Amino acid sequence: MRLRRRGFLLLPLSFALSLRAGNSEGKTVLRGKLGKDQQGRAALLTPDGRSIPLHGDEETTLVLADGRLAGADFEVIGSQGADGSFEINPIHLAALYAYKNGSRKRVTYWCDVCAIRTYSPGLCWCCREETALDLRDPDKVG
Repeated sequence: MRLRRRGFLLLPLSFALSLRAGNSEGKTVLRGKLGKDQQGRAALLTPDGRSIPLHGDEETTLVLADGRLAGADFEVIGSQGADGSFEINPIHLAALYAYKNGSRKRVTYWCDVCAIRTYSPGLCWCCREETALDLRDPDKVG
């Protein structure tokens, strides 16, 4: 009886993991310079001269608008739209990276006062001080 119950409890977990793996397959990775298109919207400027409009959730949009990242060698993960735009995965899926000295870094923000890490810029939710851009090795960010 106990073995059956444990197996039954693991079934939803294994199903959820397979969905997660299935959802991450086929996602497109784009790299270029983070900038703006002719209308002033966030865009990725590719080495071949294309300007690809970028879209994402609210937190992602805040990162794309962060002036500290303007012109950065940037990588986004998501899906290419039929209209040529690019829909970036939600912020919790770690889809925004910048390259620093040739190394791929995850875009994060850090509050020195409270030692709180966030993934979009703005005021620290604790002390209300501005968070600092903190590019981190992807394997060192939880």
